[in-house]
Amino acid sequence: MLQRLDFEPVFFAPFVSSAMAVEPGWIDYNGHLNMAYYNVLIDRSVDEAFALVGLGPDYAKLRGGSFFTAECHVRYLRELQAGETVRTTIRLVDYDEKRIHFFAELYHAHEGWMSATSEQLALHIDMKSKKVAPFPDDVLDRLAAMKAAHAALPAPDGIGRKIGMAKRS
Repeated sequence: MLQRLDFEPVFFAPFVSSAMAVEPGWIDYNGHLNMAYYNVLIDRSVDEAFALVGLGPDYAKLRGGSFFTAECHVRYLRELQAGETVRTTIRLVDYDEKRIHFFAELYHAHEGWMSATSEQLALHIDMKSKKVAPFPDDVLDRLAAMKAAHAALPAPDGIGRKIGMAKRS
């Protein structure tokens, strides 16, 4: 039995995640959220957003596919502390038959300031062969709808950045 969504989702622009709390065990010896847990928070939001296109947890189990991050660029902009609440916005930048390119922004949920961004390229994977494979047509249709909803958004600050050190004079 193939998993199908029982509804046609509405794609808000951008997608806004559920609220999440910074857990005390995630605080490092510098007294702030360890860098790895910014990725955990963003990844949880990615799962939530892409469940709307049919790529949720049941997709791997019922349809034998998933998506894996191939590349990720995270910018850490402001520290988070234990107990603070955050939300992530996610916008689909582009996609093709086997890849999705998206941009996430992690915000303090009550004060509204941005804590981090994450630009990612993910690959659709056939879980049996562990190889890149095309998305099913129903997922491609929903990706098209999500991209259309997100197309009106301005380009996010920091998209396409590369890491480097400016030459000093």
